Amino acid sequence: MPRLWNETIETHRDAVRQAVLDAAANLVAGHGIAGVTMSAIAQGAGIGRATLYKYFPDVESILLAWHERQVQAHLSELLKIREQTVGAREQLGAVLHAYAFMSHAGHVDAEVARLHHSRHAGQAQQHLLDFLAELIHEGSAAGVFRADVAADELAAFCFHALGAAAGLTSPEAVLRLVTVTLNALEQPA
Repeated sequence: MPRLWNETIETHRDAVRQAVLDAAANLVAGHGIAGVTMSAIAQGAGIGRATLYKYFPDVESILLAWHERQVQAHLSELLKIREQTVGAREQLGAVLHAYAFMSHAGHVDAEVARLHHSRHAGQAQQHLLDFLAELIHEGSAAGVFRADVAADELAAFCFHALGAAAGLTSPEAVLRLVTVTLNALEQPA
C-alpha cells in the first residue's frame, strides 16, 4: 500500500483508540469503574460495539490502556516540571509537590487501585523511582540533600510518603506532607 494510505489508516486507528480511552475516562469519572461497559464506551466514543471489539477485547483491556495513558501523562508532566525549574532543591520540591497533588487527585476506588498494580504501572513506578533518585543524587552531590542514605532509598521514601496524599482531605494537608518529606531529605545537622 502507498505510504500515505498507511499513515492515514494509522492516524484513524489512533483517533478511534483515543476516543475509546476518552470515553472510558469520562465514564470512570462520572460513574466509577463499575459504570464502565463496552456498550457505554462505544456510545461515548461514537462508534459501534463491533468496531470497539476490533480494538479491545473487553473492558479490562480498555481500562488498562486508559490507566497506562494516565501514568505516562503524569510522568511526562513531572519531567516537564523538572525542566522548567532551576536548582536541585527547587526541582525536587516542584516534582514532589506535583506528584503529591496527582496522588491526592487520584481515585480511591478499589478497582482503580488494582490498576496501579498492573505490569505497566510497575514499570512506570520504577521510572518514577529512578527519576526521583536522579534528582536526589544530583542534590546530594551539590550538598543540598543528605548523602548518608542512598538516593534510591530516599526516592522510595518520597514515593511512599507522598502516596499518603491520596487519603488526605485538604490541599493544605498535602502541602504540609510535601514540606515534611522535603525537609527529611536535608543534610543532617
